[in-house]
Amino acid sequence: MSQTGYRRFGVSPAVCTLAEEAMAQVRPVFAGIESRKEDNQLRVLAALRDARLSEAGLGGTTGYGYGDLGRDQVEAAFASAFGAESALVRIQISTGTQALALCLFALLRPGDELLAVCGPPYDTLQTVIGFQTKTGPDAKRVVQLETRQSGAGVDGGSRSRFRADSGTLREFGVNYREVALSEDGSPDLAAIRQALTPATRVVFIQKSRGYSMRRSLQAEDIHAICRTVRAVNGQAVILVDNCYGEFVETEEPCMLGADLCAGSLIKNPGGGLCPSGGYVVGKTELVEQVACRLNAPGLGSHVGPTLGFTRLIAQGFYLAPHVVAESIKGAVFAASFLRLAGFATFPDYRAGRGDIVQSVELGSAERLVAFCQAVQTAAPVDSFVQPEPWPMPGYADPVIMAAGAFVQGASIELSADGPLRPPYPAFMQGGLCFENIRLACMLAVDKIGVVEA
Repeated sequence: MSQTGYRRFGVSPAVCTLAEEAMAQVRPVFAGIESRKEDNQLRVLAALRDARLSEAGLGGTTGYGYGDLGRDQVEAAFASAFGAESALVRIQISTGTQALALCLFALLRPGDELLAVCGPPYDTLQTVIGFQTKTGPDAKRVVQLETRQSGAGVDGGSRSRFRADSGTLREFGVNYREVALSEDGSPDLAAIRQALTPATRVVFIQKSRGYSMRRSLQAEDIHAICRTVRAVNGQAVILVDNCYGEFVETEEPCMLGADLCAGSLIKNPGGGLCPSGGYVVGKTELVEQVACRLNAPGLGSHVGPTLGFTRLIAQGFYLAPHVVAESIKGAVFAASFLRLAGFATFPDYRAGRGDIVQSVELGSAERLVAFCQAVQTAAPVDSFVQPEPWPMPGYADPVIMAAGAFVQGASIELSADGPLRPPYPAFMQGGLCFENIRLACMLAVDKIGVVEA
């Protein structure tokens, strides 16, 4: 495309020229993205056909949701596309964190151990566990968290009717340990092998990087972890946080040996259409345990009305491989363009990817805020809003989030956010169309003023 369209938004000629240079770099990478999209799109199409998705099932149910035909068809399609036995796909699951918390509370009992094998999990999941880890050079390779003594309140005294406790895993007597990644960001298989014990009930893998500068895990990493765990503890349940990772590669975690995998429908698999929702896929017995945690023992997956959202869930799922490919193209462009503008970007535009997230180190709180505010101006919704940092629940540091989305918080739509802590990285993800992502990057570089006219 000529520079004219981007100049309409006030982008400077120098930045437009730099963007053309980045496009020349990334075009060969786009061919691989298109190839993977084709594989994923055909797999999803086959899954919907095999599930016999019907127009009659798209209307949805109310009340208890018994006998919801469309829900059953969508869940069969999710299970097939993700290489799993069963799926739980529900509008009642609001976040990826909620989906993962359902899995953890469904599987773990007092005295069990949760072992995270990719270092500290995402900030909001640390709150679910009941702690927040230290990061940096002084962090130990294996972190252990003991449970509280039963009967002790937050202050160590007796329990009272009114509690500050929020019902974390720690408060329910679940032990937690974590294994750090190797220096190169790959799983430390030897350390994982040594850390596993008979008490290890759940092995937790986080595919995406969260608010860290590590690389995302890829299919071969997850496969290697699963083989290692199986060789030592065949009874442990391998749970994968698949948020931001769906349809980035052609293999999903359950195809690689994972028992359960969970995520959000306002991320990749919702295709930008789902207004809310989450999913869990995996072995039938385990998925049903999660359903019982979501609803009630004895009710499990049998209840849960779709409330008229089946059409959006199914259509979003159908479009997801295409939308994810657009997002990845945007991330690859951002990696090249922002590096040419003088910023450290991770991963490199040529690197293999396991998620849709692209990070860029801004170096100061002021630049981080300016970057996110510029991304907001490129949004189709709330482009006139100016985001500011705030103490977001579940996070240790103030966070700034730019997200002018049709669905609030939808991370498959273009967003940029980051915690106000050194090296002040912005994490870009999503984008329903490539051109929107490209424009946002160009506006951000112009706003920060690092390219001379």
